[in-house]
Amino acid sequence: MKKSLLLIATFICCSLFANAQWTTVVNDTMYSKVLKAERGYTIVLPASYKTNPEKHYPILYLLHGMGDRHWVWVNWGKSSEILNLLVPNGESTEMIVVTPDAGGGDPQIYQNGYFNMPGWEYEKFFFTEFMPYIEKEYRVIGDKQHRAIAGLSMGGGGCTRYAQKHPELFRAVYAMSALMRLPDGRQFDSDPDNKYSKVMRSVIENDCVAHVREADDARKKELRSIAWYVDCGDDDFLFDYNIEFYQAMRDAKIPCQLRVRDGGHVWEYWRNSLYNLFPFMSRTFGK
Repeated sequence: MKKSLLLIATFICCSLFANAQWTTVVNDTMYSKVLKAERGYTIVLPASYKTNPEKHYPILYLLHGMGDRHWVWVNWGKSSEILNLLVPNGESTEMIVVTPDAGGGDPQIYQNGYFNMPGWEYEKFFFTEFMPYIEKEYRVIGDKQHRAIAGLSMGGGGCTRYAQKHPELFRAVYAMSALMRLPDGRQFDSDPDNKYSKVMRSVIENDCVAHVREADDARKKELRSIAWYVDCGDDDFLFDYNIEFYQAMRDAKIPCQLRVRDGGHVWEYWRNSLYNLFPFMSRTFGK
């Protein structure tokens, strides 16, 4: 009897595996006239993308952190594998997930940073070239209600600031261990060619906490049209800045969920965050 049950279980597992459909990972490039360089990106396409050519999908822009590249969310974050677990179980809807490259490579060409700065107008590239290209090249629904943005560390601050500046574009934001702000008095190298200093100054100029604290009623109303989520480990060196942002949102009466788990500024934490991020986005798309 036990042998028969084992054979039946093995047959079921093999049948499920044979019929399973998996996400497709694509690594590609596009030329940016703004940055005057080829820019890489990694895109995860839903399992039904090839089999259902008429279907269009929600999209999640998933930003990487400082010093990383576009492929890290797939290679280290296991985003594709996690979607392959969550979608069949009904815990996540199918979505297109794309990560643009905001740094790395030739130091004479590439910088890390999601904001405009001398010699690096990345924010302009993202909104005028990258988003239009992706949403034309791939079958994206292409409206606010089906577009979201997320990121970790530098990308967490980037996704937050992008949505603050363009609330008409994004339905939801999920910021992980986010670089929300830096103290105004922090000193950096005065060398105008020091790329790290340029990035840090751009973070100060794009203070996510100040944007909320200084918001008037009209701005607060715009921010309330977005579903906000902040996720940061209790041992993360950016923890206090994430709490500052959350408190500013509470004071402004802008709904924002907060998740604090045991952990630091590490991939183990961010990888586990995806098990919460994808269901959260799925609940907000179309709402």
